[in-house]
Amino acid sequence: MNLYHCQIDLHHEAKALAFASALDQWLGYLKDRGVVRNWRLLRRKLSLASDSCRDFLLEIEFDDMVQLDAAFKVLGEHDEEVERLYANVTSLIAHHDIGLYRPFPDTERAERMALI
Repeated sequence: MNLYHCQIDLHHEAKALAFASALDQWLGYLKDRGVVRNWRLLRRKLSLASDSCRDFLLEIEFDDMVQLDAAFKVLGEHDEEVERLYANVTSLIAHHDIGLYRPFPDTERAERMALI
C-alpha cells in the first residue's frame, strides 16, 4: 500500500463543509473507477498543532504504484465530469503540501534501489 498524504489550507472564504462534500464526490468517483483504494479527511482539532501543520489532512490509499499511475491517468482524461469534479475541489484550496509514503520497513527496501 502507498499513502498519498496532503496537508491543506482552504481559501479564507471557502466553506469547510463545501470542501468536504466536493472532496467526497471527487474521491468517490476515483474509488468507483478503481483507481483509489480508500481515503480519509481529517481536520485539526482545538488548534493543537505546530505552525507547520495545515488545517486539513487528507490521506489517499493506493494498492501500489500502478494504481496511483492509473489515478493520474484519469485526471489527464479530457472528460467534462472529471474536470468539473477536480475543479470543485482545487478551487477551494489555498495552500497544500503533499508526500507519498509507504509502510516501513517494507519488503522492497526501495531506498536501496536505483535504475542508474
